[in-house]
Amino acid sequence: MKEYFDKAAANWRKYRKRRSYYWDSITKYCDYYIHTENSVLEVGCGTGELIGAVKGRRKVGIDFSERLIEQARKSQTTVEFRVMAAENITLDETFDVIIVSNLLCYLNDVELVFNQLHKVCHEKTRLIITSYNRTWEPLIRFAEFIGIKRKTPELNWLSKDDITNLLYLAGFEKYRCNSSMLFPIYIPLLSTFFNRVLSHLPFFGWFSLNDYHFARPIPTEDGWETKYSVSVVVPARNESGNIRAAVERIPDMGSHTEIIFVEGNSTDDTWDEIQRVAEEYRGKRDIKIMQQPGKGKGDAVRKGYSEATGDVLMILDADLTVSPEDLPKFYKAIATGKGEFINGVRLVYPMENGAMRTLNTIGNHFFSSLFSWILESPIKDTLCGTKVMFRTDWQRLTEGRKFFGDFDPFGDFDMLFGAYKLNLKLIDLPIRYKERKYGTTNISRFSHGLLLLKMSAFAAAKIRFR
Repeated sequence: MKEYFDKAAANWRKYRKRRSYYWDSITKYCDYYIHTENSVLEVGCGTGELIGAVKGRRKVGIDFSERLIEQARKSQTTVEFRVMAAENITLDETFDVIIVSNLLCYLNDVELVFNQLHKVCHEKTRLIITSYNRTWEPLIRFAEFIGIKRKTPELNWLSKDDITNLLYLAGFEKYRCNSSMLFPIYIPLLSTFFNRVLSHLPFFGWFSLNDYHFARPIPTEDGWETKYSVSVVVPARNESGNIRAAVERIPDMGSHTEIIFVEGNSTDDTWDEIQRVAEEYRGKRDIKIMQQPGKGKGDAVRKGYSEATGDVLMILDADLTVSPEDLPKFYKAIATGKGEFINGVRLVYPMENGAMRTLNTIGNHFFSSLFSWILESPIKDTLCGTKVMFRTDWQRLTEGRKFFGDFDPFGDFDMLFGAYKLNLKLIDLPIRYKERKYGTTNISRFSHGLLLLKMSAFAAAKIRFR
Protein backbone atom coordinates (compact mmCIF):
# COMPACT_ATOMS: atom_id res chain seq x y z
CA MET A 1 0.00 0.00 0.00
CA LYS A 2 2.83 2.41 0.85
CA GLU A 3 4.39 1.75 -2.52
CA TYR A 4 1.13 2.70 -4.23
CA PHE A 5 0.96 6.07 -2.46
CA ASP A 6 4.64 6.85 -2.90
CA LYS A 7 4.28 6.24 -6.60
CA ALA A 8 1.15 8.41 -6.82
CA ALA A 9 2.65 11.28 -4.77
CA ALA A 10 4.18 13.17 -7.69
CA ASN A 11 0.80 13.75 -9.32
CA TRP A 12 -1.39 13.58 -6.23
CA ARG A 13 -2.07 17.30 -5.86
CA LYS A 14 -2.77 17.70 -9.58
CA TYR A 15 -5.14 14.72 -9.52
CA ARG A 16 -6.93 16.06 -6.45
CA LYS A 17 -7.27 19.53 -7.97
CA ARG A 18 -9.04 18.13 -11.02
CA ARG A 19 -11.61 16.63 -8.65
CA SER A 20 -11.68 19.55 -6.25
CA TYR A 21 -15.47 19.77 -6.21
CA TYR A 22 -15.69 16.38 -4.51
CA TRP A 23 -12.72 16.80 -2.17
CA ASP A 24 -13.56 20.37 -1.21
CA SER A 25 -17.04 19.28 -0.19
CA ILE A 26 -15.48 16.95 2.40
CA THR A 27 -13.25 19.74 3.66
CA LYS A 28 -16.18 22.14 4.05
CA TYR A 29 -18.26 19.51 5.80
CA CYS A 30 -15.56 18.77 8.37
CA ASP A 31 -14.74 22.45 8.86
CA TYR A 32 -18.37 23.17 9.85
CA TYR A 33 -17.79 21.29 13.13
CA ILE A 34 -14.33 22.72 13.86
CA HIS A 35 -13.71 25.98 15.73
CA THR A 36 -10.81 28.39 15.72
CA GLU A 37 -9.76 27.45 19.26
CA ASN A 38 -9.51 23.73 18.41
CA SER A 39 -6.33 21.74 17.95
CA VAL A 40 -6.74 19.43 14.96
CA LEU A 41 -4.98 16.26 13.81
CA GLU A 42 -5.54 14.59 10.45
CA VAL A 43 -4.50 10.96 10.20
CA GLY A 44 -3.63 10.00 6.63
CA CYS A 45 -3.36 13.61 5.51
CA GLY A 46 -1.89 12.96 2.06
CA THR A 47 -0.70 16.25 0.57
CA GLY A 48 -2.47 18.25 3.27
CA GLU A 49 -5.23 20.10 1.44
CA LEU A 50 -7.91 19.23 3.99
CA ILE A 51 -5.94 19.94 7.18
CA GLY A 52 -4.58 23.10 5.59
CA ALA A 53 -8.05 24.49 4.84
CA VAL A 54 -9.93 23.79 8.09
CA LYS A 55 -9.91 26.12 11.11
CA GLY A 56 -7.75 25.48 14.16
CA ARG A 57 -5.21 27.11 16.46
CA ARG A 58 -2.82 24.16 15.96
CA LYS A 59 -2.94 21.74 13.06
CA VAL A 60 -0.93 18.57 12.55
CA GLY A 61 -1.03 16.09 9.69
CA ILE A 62 0.51 12.61 9.63
CA ASP A 63 0.95 10.15 6.78
CA PHE A 64 3.12 7.08 6.23
CA SER A 65 4.27 8.25 2.78
CA GLU A 66 7.42 10.39 2.88
CA ARG A 67 6.74 11.63 -0.62
CA LEU A 68 3.19 12.76 0.17
CA ILE A 69 4.43 14.58 3.28
CA GLU A 70 7.14 16.24 1.21
CA GLN A 71 4.47 17.61 -1.13
CA ALA A 72 2.33 18.71 1.83
CA ARG A 73 5.16 20.69 3.42
CA LYS A 74 5.71 22.61 0.20
CA SER A 75 2.09 23.77 -0.11
CA GLN A 76 0.75 24.07 3.47
CA THR A 77 2.90 26.31 5.64
CA THR A 78 0.48 26.65 8.59
CA VAL A 79 0.44 22.92 9.35
CA GLU A 80 3.02 20.72 11.04
CA PHE A 81 3.49 17.51 9.04
CA ARG A 82 5.04 14.31 10.32
CA VAL A 83 5.91 11.06 8.55
CA MET A 84 4.09 8.54 10.71
CA ALA A 85 1.99 5.42 10.20
CA ALA A 86 -1.55 5.41 11.56
CA GLU A 87 -0.77 2.00 13.07
CA ASN A 88 1.98 3.46 15.28
CA ILE A 89 1.21 7.03 16.38
CA THR A 90 4.04 8.50 18.46
CA LEU A 91 2.85 12.09 18.94
CA ASP A 92 3.20 13.33 22.52
CA GLU A 93 0.09 15.55 22.68
CA THR A 94 -3.69 15.37 22.52
CA PHE A 95 -6.08 17.05 20.10
CA ASP A 96 -9.61 18.45 20.25
CA VAL A 97 -10.55 17.10 16.82
CA ILE A 98 -9.12 14.15 14.90
CA ILE A 99 -10.03 13.75 11.23
CA VAL A 100 -9.77 10.39 9.47
CA SER A 101 -10.88 11.07 5.91
CA ASN A 102 -11.33 8.30 3.34
CA LEU A 103 -8.57 6.28 5.04
CA LEU A 104 -10.39 3.28 6.52
CA CYS A 105 -10.77 1.65 3.13
CA TYR A 106 -6.97 1.33 2.81
CA LEU A 107 -6.15 0.05 6.30
CA ASN A 108 -5.12 -3.51 7.03
CA ASP A 109 -6.43 -3.37 10.61
CA VAL A 110 -8.99 -0.63 11.30
CA GLU A 111 -9.45 -1.56 14.96
CA LEU A 112 -5.70 -1.24 15.57
CA VAL A 113 -5.71 2.29 14.16
CA PHE A 114 -8.72 3.27 16.26
CA ASN A 115 -6.89 2.00 19.34
CA GLN A 116 -3.88 4.12 18.40
CA LEU A 117 -6.05 7.24 18.37
CA HIS A 118 -6.45 7.02 22.16
CA LYS A 119 -2.81 8.14 22.43
CA VAL A 120 -3.80 11.56 21.05
CA CYS A 121 -7.26 11.88 22.64
CA HIS A 122 -8.45 13.62 25.77
CA GLU A 123 -11.89 12.97 27.26
CA LYS A 124 -13.62 15.53 25.03
CA THR A 125 -11.84 14.76 21.75
CA ARG A 126 -14.06 14.42 18.69
CA LEU A 127 -13.39 12.01 15.83
CA ILE A 128 -14.71 12.97 12.39
CA ILE A 129 -14.44 9.96 10.10
CA THR A 130 -15.39 10.06 6.43
CA SER A 131 -15.90 6.93 4.35
CA TYR A 132 -17.43 5.75 1.11
CA ASN A 133 -21.01 4.52 1.18
CA ARG A 134 -20.64 0.86 0.24
CA THR A 135 -23.62 1.04 -2.16
CA TRP A 136 -21.30 3.02 -4.44
CA GLU A 137 -18.77 0.20 -4.82
CA PRO A 138 -19.97 -0.94 -8.29
CA LEU A 139 -19.99 2.66 -9.60
CA ILE A 140 -16.53 3.42 -8.23
CA ARG A 141 -15.13 0.21 -9.69
CA PHE A 142 -16.70 1.06 -13.03
CA ALA A 143 -15.24 4.59 -12.88
CA GLU A 144 -11.78 3.06 -12.32
CA PHE A 145 -12.34 0.60 -15.17
CA ILE A 146 -13.14 3.32 -17.72
CA GLY A 147 -10.34 5.55 -16.45
CA ILE A 148 -12.19 8.56 -14.98
CA LYS A 149 -10.98 7.64 -11.49
CA ARG A 150 -7.53 6.58 -10.36
CA LYS A 151 -7.29 2.81 -10.00
CA THR A 152 -6.79 1.83 -6.35
CA PRO A 153 -5.69 -1.34 -4.57
CA GLU A 154 -8.32 -3.64 -3.11
CA LEU A 155 -10.37 -1.63 -0.60
CA ASN A 156 -12.25 -2.31 2.61
CA TRP A 157 -15.93 -1.63 1.92
CA LEU A 158 -17.18 -1.07 5.44
CA SER A 159 -20.84 -0.53 6.29
CA LYS A 160 -21.98 2.05 8.83
CA ASP A 161 -22.60 -0.78 11.29
CA ASP A 162 -19.10 -2.15 10.67
CA ILE A 163 -17.55 1.19 11.54
CA THR A 164 -19.77 1.63 14.61
CA ASN A 165 -18.76 -1.80 15.87
CA LEU A 166 -15.03 -1.26 15.25
CA LEU A 167 -15.17 2.07 17.07
CA TYR A 168 -16.92 0.45 20.03
CA LEU A 169 -14.37 -2.37 20.18
CA ALA A 170 -11.64 0.27 20.34
CA GLY A 171 -13.33 2.24 23.13
CA PHE A 172 -15.13 4.92 21.11
CA GLU A 173 -18.81 5.77 20.95
CA LYS A 174 -20.35 6.87 17.65
CA TYR A 175 -23.08 9.38 18.45
CA ARG A 176 -24.06 10.64 14.99
CA CYS A 177 -23.80 9.58 11.37
CA ASN A 178 -24.95 11.45 8.30
CA SER A 179 -24.42 11.42 4.57
CA SER A 180 -23.80 13.85 1.73
CA MET A 181 -23.01 14.06 -2.00
CA LEU A 182 -25.26 12.39 -4.54
CA PHE A 183 -23.52 13.81 -7.60
CA PRO A 184 -19.71 14.08 -7.26
CA ILE A 185 -19.15 16.03 -10.47
CA TYR A 186 -19.70 19.78 -10.70
CA ILE A 187 -22.39 20.93 -13.10
CA PRO A 188 -23.85 24.38 -12.27
CA LEU A 189 -27.30 24.29 -10.63
CA LEU A 190 -27.67 20.52 -11.11
CA SER A 191 -24.90 19.64 -8.62
CA THR A 192 -26.21 22.21 -6.14
CA PHE A 193 -29.72 20.75 -6.30
CA PHE A 194 -28.57 17.15 -5.91
CA ASN A 195 -25.96 17.73 -3.20
CA ARG A 196 -27.29 20.61 -1.11
CA VAL A 197 -30.98 19.78 -1.28
CA LEU A 198 -31.85 16.30 -2.49
CA SER A 199 -29.11 14.38 -0.63
CA HIS A 200 -30.35 15.77 2.71
CA LEU A 201 -33.95 14.71 2.25
CA PRO A 202 -35.30 11.45 3.70
CA PHE A 203 -34.60 8.36 1.57
CA PHE A 204 -32.13 10.05 -0.80
CA GLY A 205 -29.45 10.16 1.90
CA TRP A 206 -29.16 6.37 1.74
CA PHE A 207 -27.57 6.74 -1.68
CA SER A 208 -25.13 9.56 -0.93
CA LEU A 209 -21.49 8.85 -1.69
CA ASN A 210 -19.92 10.05 1.56
CA ASP A 211 -20.76 8.93 5.09
CA TYR A 212 -19.67 11.07 8.05
CA HIS A 213 -19.23 9.38 11.41
CA PHE A 214 -18.87 11.38 14.65
CA ALA A 215 -17.40 9.62 17.67
CA ARG A 216 -15.87 10.32 21.07
CA PRO A 217 -13.98 8.27 23.68
CA ILE A 218 -16.36 6.25 25.83
CA PRO A 219 -16.61 8.24 29.10
CA THR A 220 -15.62 6.86 32.49
CA GLU A 221 -18.06 7.12 35.40
CA ASP A 222 -15.60 7.24 38.28
CA GLY A 223 -16.58 9.63 41.08
CA TRP A 224 -19.47 11.19 39.18
CA GLU A 225 -21.55 11.79 42.33
CA THR A 226 -19.41 14.75 43.44
CA LYS A 227 -17.45 15.42 40.28
CA TYR A 228 -19.15 18.72 39.33
CA SER A 229 -20.87 21.67 40.98
CA VAL A 230 -24.34 22.70 39.79
CA SER A 231 -26.17 25.95 39.08
CA VAL A 232 -29.97 25.78 38.72
CA VAL A 233 -31.41 28.84 36.97
CA VAL A 234 -35.10 29.50 37.67
CA PRO A 235 -36.69 32.08 35.32
CA ALA A 236 -39.78 33.45 37.07
CA ARG A 237 -42.48 35.73 35.72
CA ASN A 238 -45.75 35.93 37.66
CA GLU A 239 -44.83 32.83 39.66
CA SER A 240 -45.11 34.13 43.23
CA GLY A 241 -46.87 31.00 44.47
CA ASN A 242 -44.08 28.65 43.31
CA ILE A 243 -40.93 30.35 44.64
CA ARG A 244 -40.86 28.78 48.10
CA ALA A 245 -41.69 25.33 46.72
CA ALA A 246 -38.83 25.59 44.23
CA VAL A 247 -36.29 26.27 46.99
CA GLU A 248 -37.66 23.54 49.22
CA ARG A 249 -37.81 20.92 46.44
CA ILE A 250 -34.59 21.49 44.46
CA PRO A 251 -32.23 18.73 45.70
CA ASP A 252 -28.56 19.14 46.51
CA MET A 253 -26.50 17.77 43.61
CA GLY A 254 -22.83 17.19 42.91
CA SER A 255 -20.21 18.93 45.02
CA HIS A 256 -22.35 22.07 45.49
CA THR A 257 -25.71 23.42 44.29
CA GLU A 258 -26.57 27.08 43.78
CA ILE A 259 -30.05 28.35 42.90
CA ILE A 260 -30.40 31.46 40.75
CA PHE A 261 -33.77 33.19 40.49
CA VAL A 262 -34.20 35.58 37.56
CA GLU A 263 -37.38 37.62 37.87
CA GLY A 264 -38.85 38.77 34.56
CA ASN A 265 -41.07 41.86 34.69
CA SER A 266 -43.83 40.28 36.77
CA THR A 267 -47.15 41.98 37.41
CA ASP A 268 -47.68 40.14 40.71
CA ASP A 269 -45.42 40.09 43.81
CA THR A 270 -42.96 37.51 42.42
CA TRP A 271 -39.92 39.76 43.01
CA ASP A 272 -40.95 40.49 46.60
CA GLU A 273 -41.47 36.78 47.26
CA ILE A 274 -38.07 35.90 45.78
CA GLN A 275 -36.42 38.41 48.11
CA ARG A 276 -38.33 37.13 51.15
CA VAL A 277 -37.51 33.47 50.47
CA ALA A 278 -33.85 34.20 49.69
CA GLU A 279 -33.49 36.05 52.99
CA GLU A 280 -35.23 33.28 54.91
CA TYR A 281 -32.91 30.64 53.49
CA ARG A 282 -29.74 32.68 53.86
CA GLY A 283 -27.01 30.36 55.16
CA LYS A 284 -29.12 27.26 54.41
CA ARG A 285 -29.15 27.35 50.60
CA ASP A 286 -26.85 29.15 48.16
CA ILE A 287 -29.36 31.47 46.46
CA LYS A 288 -28.70 34.32 44.04
CA ILE A 289 -31.46 36.68 42.93
CA MET A 290 -31.66 39.16 40.08
CA GLN A 291 -34.04 40.90 37.72
CA GLN A 292 -33.65 40.63 33.97
CA PRO A 293 -33.29 43.86 31.98
CA GLY A 294 -34.84 42.42 28.83
CA LYS A 295 -37.84 40.23 28.00
CA GLY A 296 -38.46 36.57 27.42
CA LYS A 297 -37.29 33.36 29.01
CA GLY A 298 -34.24 33.16 26.75
CA ASP A 299 -33.01 36.53 28.01
CA ALA A 300 -33.65 35.45 31.62
CA VAL A 301 -31.67 32.23 31.19
CA ARG A 302 -28.72 34.09 29.67
CA LYS A 303 -28.77 36.55 32.55
CA GLY A 304 -28.74 33.72 35.07
CA TYR A 305 -26.08 31.74 33.26
CA SER A 306 -23.82 34.80 33.13
CA GLU A 307 -23.79 34.85 36.94
CA ALA A 308 -23.61 31.09 37.45
CA THR A 309 -20.51 29.53 39.00
CA GLY A 310 -21.43 25.84 38.73
CA ASP A 311 -19.73 23.43 36.33
CA VAL A 312 -23.14 22.17 35.20
CA LEU A 313 -25.94 24.57 34.22
CA MET A 314 -29.60 23.60 34.58
CA ILE A 315 -32.89 25.34 33.80
CA LEU A 316 -35.95 24.78 35.96
CA ASP A 317 -39.12 26.61 34.95
CA ALA A 318 -40.68 28.30 37.96
CA ASP A 319 -44.10 26.79 37.15
CA LEU A 320 -42.64 23.47 38.46
CA THR A 321 -44.40 21.46 35.74
CA VAL A 322 -41.08 19.61 35.60
CA SER A 323 -40.54 18.24 39.09
CA PRO A 324 -37.43 19.61 40.84
CA GLU A 325 -36.99 16.10 42.22
CA ASP A 326 -36.13 14.95 38.67
CA LEU A 327 -33.07 17.21 38.40
CA PRO A 328 -30.65 14.58 39.86
CA LYS A 329 -31.44 12.41 36.82
CA PHE A 330 -30.14 15.20 34.59
CA TYR A 331 -27.04 15.61 36.75
CA LYS A 332 -26.27 11.89 36.61
CA ALA A 333 -26.73 11.79 32.82
CA ILE A 334 -24.22 14.58 32.21
CA ALA A 335 -21.80 13.69 35.04
CA THR A 336 -21.48 10.08 33.84
CA GLY A 337 -20.94 11.18 30.25
CA LYS A 338 -24.17 9.78 28.81
CA GLY A 339 -24.51 13.07 26.95
CA GLU A 340 -23.14 16.60 26.87
CA PHE A 341 -26.47 18.31 26.28
CA ILE A 342 -29.32 16.72 28.23
CA ASN A 343 -32.72 17.57 26.80
CA GLY A 344 -35.82 17.07 28.95
CA VAL A 345 -38.68 15.25 27.22
CA ARG A 346 -42.34 15.56 28.24
CA LEU A 347 -43.79 13.40 25.45
CA VAL A 348 -42.81 9.89 26.58
CA TYR A 349 -44.76 9.33 29.81
CA PRO A 350 -48.47 10.17 30.20
CA MET A 351 -49.02 13.74 31.40
CA GLU A 352 -51.25 14.91 34.19
CA ASN A 353 -54.66 16.11 33.03
CA GLY A 354 -54.41 19.77 32.06
CA ALA A 355 -50.60 19.77 31.88
CA MET A 356 -50.56 20.55 28.14
CA ARG A 357 -53.32 21.70 25.82
CA THR A 358 -54.12 19.51 22.81
CA LEU A 359 -52.89 22.03 20.24
CA ASN A 360 -49.63 22.45 22.16
CA THR A 361 -49.16 18.68 22.19
CA ILE A 362 -49.64 18.49 18.42
CA GLY A 363 -47.22 21.37 17.92
CA ASN A 364 -44.59 19.77 20.12
CA HIS A 365 -44.79 16.48 18.23
CA PHE A 366 -44.46 18.37 14.94
CA PHE A 367 -41.39 20.30 16.08
CA SER A 368 -39.78 17.17 17.53
CA SER A 369 -40.05 15.41 14.14
CA LEU A 370 -38.75 18.49 12.34
CA PHE A 371 -35.80 18.88 14.70
CA SER A 372 -34.89 15.20 14.57
CA TRP A 373 -34.38 15.68 10.84
CA ILE A 374 -32.61 19.06 11.10
CA LEU A 375 -30.21 17.97 13.86
CA GLU A 376 -29.68 14.44 12.51
CA SER A 377 -30.44 13.03 15.96
CA PRO A 378 -33.67 11.86 17.59
CA ILE A 379 -35.11 14.84 19.50
CA LYS A 380 -38.39 13.90 21.13
CA ASP A 381 -39.25 17.31 22.64
CA THR A 382 -37.77 20.67 21.64
CA LEU A 383 -39.62 22.94 24.05
CA CYS A 384 -39.31 21.25 27.43
CA GLY A 385 -38.03 23.95 29.78
CA THR A 386 -35.37 21.79 31.43
CA LYS A 387 -32.10 21.58 29.53
CA VAL A 388 -28.66 20.85 31.00
CA MET A 389 -25.14 21.46 29.73
CA PHE A 390 -21.64 22.26 30.95
CA ARG A 391 -20.83 25.90 31.64
CA THR A 392 -17.72 25.69 29.44
CA ASP A 393 -19.88 24.56 26.52
CA TRP A 394 -22.36 27.34 27.23
CA GLN A 395 -19.56 29.88 27.03
CA ARG A 396 -18.49 28.47 23.66
CA LEU A 397 -22.11 28.49 22.48
CA THR A 398 -22.46 32.13 23.47
CA GLU A 399 -19.35 33.08 21.51
CA GLY A 400 -20.74 31.45 18.38
CA ARG A 401 -24.36 32.57 18.71
CA LYS A 402 -24.10 35.01 15.81
CA PHE A 403 -23.90 32.02 13.45
CA PHE A 404 -27.61 31.27 13.93
CA GLY A 405 -28.68 34.71 15.09
CA ASP A 406 -30.16 35.98 18.33
CA PHE A 407 -33.92 35.92 17.92
CA ASP A 408 -35.18 33.05 20.09
CA PRO A 409 -37.33 34.45 22.94
CA PHE A 410 -37.41 31.11 24.77
CA GLY A 411 -33.79 29.99 24.37
CA ASP A 412 -34.66 26.34 23.65
CA PHE A 413 -33.94 26.42 19.91
CA ASP A 414 -30.92 28.63 20.47
CA MET A 415 -29.41 25.98 22.76
CA LEU A 416 -30.27 23.03 20.52
CA PHE A 417 -28.81 24.69 17.41
CA GLY A 418 -25.72 25.80 19.32
CA ALA A 419 -25.13 22.36 20.83
CA TYR A 420 -25.29 20.80 17.36
CA LYS A 421 -22.80 23.31 15.96
CA LEU A 422 -20.46 22.58 18.89
CA ASN A 423 -20.67 18.89 17.95
CA LEU A 424 -21.96 17.90 21.39
CA LYS A 425 -23.72 14.64 22.04
CA LEU A 426 -27.43 15.40 22.55
CA ILE A 427 -29.46 12.97 24.63
CA ASP A 428 -33.14 12.97 25.57
CA LEU A 429 -34.19 12.38 29.19
CA PRO A 430 -37.89 11.59 29.73
CA ILE A 431 -39.70 13.22 32.65
CA ARG A 432 -43.29 13.28 33.85
CA TYR A 433 -44.96 16.58 33.03
CA LYS A 434 -47.15 17.99 35.77
CA GLU A 435 -50.12 20.33 35.75
CA ARG A 436 -49.27 23.87 36.83
CA LYS A 437 -50.55 24.60 40.36
CA TYR A 438 -50.23 28.38 40.28
CA GLY A 439 -50.55 31.07 37.60
CA THR A 440 -51.02 30.77 33.85
CA THR A 441 -48.72 30.07 30.92
CA ASN A 442 -46.74 32.92 29.34
CA ILE A 443 -46.67 31.28 25.89
CA SER A 444 -48.86 32.32 22.95
CA ARG A 445 -49.60 29.25 20.85
CA PHE A 446 -50.05 31.02 17.53
CA SER A 447 -47.65 33.96 17.45
CA HIS A 448 -44.87 32.07 19.20
CA GLY A 449 -45.57 28.95 17.11
CA LEU A 450 -45.12 30.98 13.90
CA LEU A 451 -41.86 32.44 15.22
CA LEU A 452 -40.56 28.96 16.08
CA LEU A 453 -41.45 27.75 12.58
CA LYS A 454 -39.48 30.60 11.02
CA MET A 455 -36.51 29.77 13.26
CA SER A 456 -36.70 26.11 12.20
CA ALA A 457 -36.59 27.08 8.53
CA PHE A 458 -33.60 29.33 9.18
CA ALA A 459 -31.79 26.54 11.05
CA ALA A 460 -32.52 24.03 8.28
CA ALA A 461 -30.84 26.38 5.80
CA LYS A 462 -27.81 26.73 8.11
CA ILE A 463 -27.53 23.03 8.95
CA ARG A 464 -29.13 20.80 6.34
CA PHE A 465 -28.92 22.88 3.16
CA ARG A 466 -25.61 24.59 3.81
